[in-house]
Amino acid sequence: MVVQHNMQAMNANRMLNVTTSTQAKATEKLSSGYKINRAADDAAGLTISEKMRKQIKGL
Repeated sequence: MVVQHNMQAMNANRMLNVTTSTQAKATEKLSSGYKINRAADDAAGLTISEKMRKQIKGL
């Protein structure tokens, strides 16, 4: 049995996935215009901003 793997290609693929994910998040932030787009960005900040939006909308 021969084990064949290309570690350099696997590492390059992993780094490409990381870079693509980072670029997607940056593009989402730029296109939305908001500092916080989802709870993963800043959970406490999102809660505060949503509360403020509701208060402003209620005026």
